[in-house]
Amino acid sequence: MGTSAEVAKYLLQSKAIKLEPSNPFTWASGWLSPIYCDNRKTLGFPEIRSAIRDAFVQLIRERFPSVDTIAGVATGAIAQGALVADRMQLPFVYVRSANKTHGMGNRIEGRMEPGAKVVVVEDLVSTGGSSLSATAALREAGAEVLGMTAIFTYQFPVAAAHFAEAGVSLYTLTDYGTLIGEALSEGYIRQEDVEMLKAWRQSPETWNGRA
Repeated sequence: MGTSAEVAKYLLQSKAIKLEPSNPFTWASGWLSPIYCDNRKTLGFPEIRSAIRDAFVQLIRERFPSVDTIAGVATGAIAQGALVADRMQLPFVYVRSANKTHGMGNRIEGRMEPGAKVVVVEDLVSTGGSSLSATAALREAGAEVLGMTAIFTYQFPVAAAHFAEAGVSLYTLTDYGTLIGEALSEGYIRQEDVEMLKAWRQSPETWNGRA
């Protein structure tokens, strides 16, 4: 089994991802969704937490060998980013969604050298908006953003367009297509659910709970 399938299985086992095709969730955006993802739940499982950390480390070493700083996106990727930085023995910073309204007013917390070669660790990529806001903040602070890694992506076409427009390379440990395959093989969903789940990914903003 490859890394992508293994990580997908970990997300299902830890209930970081829940699939409910017949009882959709409502996202903050108002979208109906047959899937809910909270990858912070993986932190409660030491073996899964460590496996995800090690998969990140391997990916970063292969794709971004010149990295000298790891950045996590608040709040979901702070812990995992810190674990990765610790294993790689690299400095770590994290990026807030907005500047603090008190104290130093920082958006980036931690020590980052001018011109640092940064890889961003994210827990989840949906449309890419918040993730790319973090990379923009790092660039504005003088960092060279080599790219972004994430545990999971929904593979929305709009996200791919946003990353291409921003000139940011994205590599993920697993993705929606792999997850659906693993969920089917492990009995989390039925074959008749698959078309509905595929239809949602193609047009989540208009999906109405049917294939």
